[in-house]
Amino acid sequence: MAPSSASVAFSVRRSPPELVAPAEKTPNELKRLSDIDDQGGLRFQLPFVMFYSNINDPLLMVQKEKDPVKVIREALAKALVYYYPFAGRLREGGNRKLTVDCTGEGILFVEAEADITLEQLGDTIQPPCPYIEELLHDVPGSNAILGCPLLLIQVTRLLCGGFVIAIRLNHTISDSLGLVKFLNTVAEMAGGASAPSQQPVWQRDIFSTRDPPRITRVHHEYEEQSIDNNSSTAILMEDSSMMVHWSFFFGPKEMRSIRMHLPSHLRASSTFEILSACLWRCRTIALHLDQNQVVRLSCMINARGKQGLQVPDGYYGNAFAFPTAVTKAGSLCQNPLGYALEIVKKIKSEMSEEYIRSVADLMVIKGRPRYTTAGNYLVADTTRVGFGGVDFGWGKPVYGGPSGAIPLVSFFARFRNNKGEDGIVVPIWLPLPVMERFQQELLKITHQEPVNQSHGVMQKRILSLL
Repeated sequence: MAPSSASVAFSVRRSPPELVAPAEKTPNELKRLSDIDDQGGLRFQLPFVMFYSNINDPLLMVQKEKDPVKVIREALAKALVYYYPFAGRLREGGNRKLTVDCTGEGILFVEAEADITLEQLGDTIQPPCPYIEELLHDVPGSNAILGCPLLLIQVTRLLCGGFVIAIRLNHTISDSLGLVKFLNTVAEMAGGASAPSQQPVWQRDIFSTRDPPRITRVHHEYEEQSIDNNSSTAILMEDSSMMVHWSFFFGPKEMRSIRMHLPSHLRASSTFEILSACLWRCRTIALHLDQNQVVRLSCMINARGKQGLQVPDGYYGNAFAFPTAVTKAGSLCQNPLGYALEIVKKIKSEMSEEYIRSVADLMVIKGRPRYTTAGNYLVADTTRVGFGGVDFGWGKPVYGGPSGAIPLVSFFARFRNNKGEDGIVVPIWLPLPVMERFQQELLKITHQEPVNQSHGVMQKRILSLL
């Protein structure tokens, strides 16, 4: 194993947190979330981070002379006029139904300064970001799902003139695509726009239950599954002190190597499909499960653009489902990679208008359950979400996207390493002995090593469940 990317010590000085309210008066009303938004599995806080450099572009010199904290704070207030539900607070009603009380109280904002440069941070900015607790202050009393700010944003100035924007999103209000729509509006306001180029669309009834609700598809992602809590693997997974947070980089060389392990008719499959299958199989081998144990892979699939749904371009709510593959651990581990890939391709094809409507109805019928965790691994592709294109006037971010994985969930993110290679970085949480076996399985198929590692106790605040 190569040495991990060493984290860099630095200090952060923060101003007291403040509320940023809409710059103008906004409607005081109640707005219901959709039945996809308020499912149990989305009732948590999700962190993102974006690093901006002080680039030497003459066209940006005027903006560079401005203070990014001041520019972004003012732009947030203007953008909230159009995205005013973000400035409200969640309330819960009958059958655990969530509603936004559009009070206009505002989002939480933290101004900060760090005594370090972006160059000194180097590749350590990629997920898992070891500095997220310094760059995204967990303001006491702010991380509950109900009655708290729906967004927390910290802007941290760096010594080099660059800055970092870290964001904590209450996942029930928006998915990552919706968040990027909001951030692009903030960027437009920072550039002097008086209105968004794309008007935000609420319309959460698009993903609301039918009358009468009816479950018409098989949803393995919400099935109850028993697991042996006395097994050595289960004990390791429950011991937070054993969990480590590493990431793996997949550039052109690694992807070519993985494709060579596939039969010719599968080599043209998408990068997401191939990586998902590869990670699922390697992870399952590393877990040393009983051959007859049922294992799952849940793929988060975007519903935008699906025939029949007619999701407006400006829609910023949660618009995805996670169809789930099911097989036995022995079959997944003993068969070649093509077996896993065929399963992944099949479940991706199941995503349709009827599938996501069936999910919405299931939520109402079964009391908004969480997704199953036993034997499950969830993957989400953020490489096309658009974080890398958000420009507040200082150019595009060096890295923008999720700050890391969360237990059982890996996010795929775009990253350019210090060699100038463009690729996909995938963070993952596993117990240390399992992670080391997982790494060895990946090495067999890619000849690569982990590029960032973070040992220690899992962050509890990203699991702030209702």
